[in-house]
Amino acid sequence: MTDLTKYLSENPYPGRGIVLGRTSNNQAVIAYFIMGRSENSRNRIFENTEDGIRTKAFDESKMTDPSLIIYHPVRLLPNGLLVVTNGDQTDTIRDAIAEGHCYRHALNTRKFEPDGPNWTPRISGVMKPDGAYNLSILKSLDSDPSCCCRYFFEYDNPVPGTGHFIHTYQRDGDPLPSFQGEPRRVNIDAVDARSWAESLWNSLNQDNKVSLYVQLFDLASGQRDIAIINKHC
Repeated sequence: MTDLTKYLSENPYPGRGIVLGRTSNNQAVIAYFIMGRSENSRNRIFENTEDGIRTKAFDESKMTDPSLIIYHPVRLLPNGLLVVTNGDQTDTIRDAIAEGHCYRHALNTRKFEPDGPNWTPRISGVMKPDGAYNLSILKSLDSDPSCCCRYFFEYDNPVPGTGHFIHTYQRDGDPLPSFQGEPRRVNIDAVDARSWAESLWNSLNQDNKVSLYVQLFDLASGQRDIAIINKHC
């Protein structure tokens, strides 16, 4: 078991990260954060939408290239599935499910981001209405862009008080090294969305953190508790 806040505090640049899991009192948990090193990446906020959130430029005059940084990270689908990703593959998964396919089918049509030499992995998560969840990562083979490796991890009976965490970069570097291994099994000590969001936010590197989204979903009542923290308010 990995102590999530300690793990985050000791890594200055995990990049973008997804946490899915279950609280000790049986609520489903979703967290997604973004970080940035460039002015373009740091010039963003999370904004609520009807079905989730989108990224948006904080200062439109400073936005230079929106292609890989403006997207819908979280979408709640009509069938109750919640999709969270670090790119526009959120919409790829949504569209595939609407056509009767699954998230794997959708991600088999995608690959890592075209931002060599980093070749940033695409990470994705799907939270089901019963609290079971899936995580995936699409990444290059040891920084070789000619080969895309697709990994899928499925958790059908989450243990209360635990979850899994996947992120884009193993650590800071130039080029940035991709995440390695299976999603980290982490402790989930959330009681409500706001307090847990603040705990995660305070663990992220002060210079590099940009935005954070947290949702707690009560599996019995269907009630959703949501918190968003933006560095630029």
